[in-house]
Amino acid sequence: MTATAPTTLAPERIIPDSLSEKITDLHKASGIPTPLLRQTTRDGVATFWITPAALRPVLAGLKHAAPTTHMLFDLTAIDERGRRHRDEQPAASFTVVYHLMSLTTRADEARLKVALTGDSPVLPGISDLWASANWYEREIWDLFGIRFEGHPFLRRILTPPTWTGHPLRKDHHARATEMPPYSLTEDEEMRQQDAMRFDPSLWGMKRHSDHSDFMFLNLGPNHPSVHGVFRIILQLEGERIVDAVPDIGFHHRGAEKMGERQSWHSYIPYTDRVDYLGGVMNNFPYVMAVETLAGITVPPRAQMIRVMLAELFRIASHLVFYGTMAQDVGQLSPVFYMFTDRERVFGVIEAICGFRMHPAWFRIGGVAMDLPAGWEGLIRAFIDDLPRRLDEYDAMVMRNPIFKARTKGVGAYTTAEAVEWGVTGPGLRACGLSWDYRKQAPYACYGDLEFEIPTGNNGDCYDRIAVHIEEIRQSLRIIRQCIDNMPAGRVKADHPLTTPPPRARTMHDIETLIHHFLSVSWGPVIPPGEARACIEATKGLNSYFLISDGGTTSWRTRIRTPSFPHLQMIPLLSRGVLIADLIAIIGSIDFVMADVDR
Repeated sequence: MTATAPTTLAPERIIPDSLSEKITDLHKASGIPTPLLRQTTRDGVATFWITPAALRPVLAGLKHAAPTTHMLFDLTAIDERGRRHRDEQPAASFTVVYHLMSLTTRADEARLKVALTGDSPVLPGISDLWASANWYEREIWDLFGIRFEGHPFLRRILTPPTWTGHPLRKDHHARATEMPPYSLTEDEEMRQQDAMRFDPSLWGMKRHSDHSDFMFLNLGPNHPSVHGVFRIILQLEGERIVDAVPDIGFHHRGAEKMGERQSWHSYIPYTDRVDYLGGVMNNFPYVMAVETLAGITVPPRAQMIRVMLAELFRIASHLVFYGTMAQDVGQLSPVFYMFTDRERVFGVIEAICGFRMHPAWFRIGGVAMDLPAGWEGLIRAFIDDLPRRLDEYDAMVMRNPIFKARTKGVGAYTTAEAVEWGVTGPGLRACGLSWDYRKQAPYACYGDLEFEIPTGNNGDCYDRIAVHIEEIRQSLRIIRQCIDNMPAGRVKADHPLTTPPPRARTMHDIETLIHHFLSVSWGPVIPPGEARACIEATKGLNSYFLISDGGTTSWRTRIRTPSFPHLQMIPLLSRGVLIADLIAIIGSIDFVMADVDR
């Protein structure tokens, strides 16, 4: 089966289509009479429609065929009701989408889609196959109302337990102005208070010993070490952790829902606020996905400017991680030195973009404007000085015996466990796997740049920190190459769907002025289709999966963030350790709650 034919299809993958071949073979072996249907998408990722009966046999076969390389990268849903452009796709009220990734030499990806009908659809759960599916299935139940049979703890995860409805359904309000004025009666207040009562049995906790008393401790939701509004319910025996249950959703702002109400262009500033330490790094996969849908080719100069700015933000984010990690385990001085360097990065970013943390500077088709006069000297001065300061920080932090004692051998996990839980980025490379999306599936101009992939050996807190630090040095190397090889030319594609369009086309006559007004106020009309773009963000892989129904807004905006699956590992890493060790583990994960809750 094929979706609406795109104007241009993404080029074929460089690697053999091995993951899709395995899916095809496993479907045949399952004996399901319904044929396996293939859909053509704009991004070139192999996409198959599969029946609910064939879902578990196929996924179980994939998992058992290569448990250490096949990752459940993402799991989400689509409300298909009212969508117009679904040519040759199976009839469905809702679609559940499984995005799989094989961590082979190069990135090998595939999608499985399951069509569901009715207002209360049900699907077999797979949290027993991939541990990371647990939170994803809860998210789908919470936001779409799709129930997963066999799930051990299917309750809301991003919205309060008293929430009414499922927010990502199309019939759910998108703005407060669509609802009556808010009021809180005494009865409703009591109901809300009762819902907040903690019952260990409802959270899956149980007595682990017949002759011990347990204490339950709330770590958060307001605690310096949890880096945001985040709660972990700890079951303790003395100071040792018996069990831990993360509780997220306090920071949920409906970023995906907002992506489906804003125009394609006006949503760009919202992306900055997801990983709020990543700045334009958040714009990157979003505009790439829109460009794939629209068939826009970004000029080489704009591509290199994007990479240079993204790596500056990687350095800024990693400096925050480095300083706060040291602070979490008791070193108070390093964070002040490292935040000073971060301020220097922001000075460079502000000189180029006009803003510091959230410049929203990338545009559909390129960047907002060309580099200003003097940009080269400003960046060179920074990248020439930072290596010396990093050497000082190594002596201050990484070679400090107390810091080593607090982090070495603490919070360790294997490569197989990382894949099981959907870990990407520095957390995956700290296990020893040399895998970086910038190398495995090069985007923008990364394929033309030379840099190394830092790795660790033990997958513990210390190695995760060491990988971050070496990534700062590699980012400096990338930025230097961008300065030395910056091409001349345009900074925005000459394409009718770039937004806003080039100023030269706006004042020629009344027709071009009208076109400019509509493109800015309503946004471009993007052709129908589906596309996903993925980048190696500051904390791991960040991707946007966008669906256009041929309008000025997205039909479905899916944001796959790295922090969401990473926090799900906390129970695995914390059982049996001391509370003080948990603080080090939390700090070493490198997350921000907006990246988790969206």
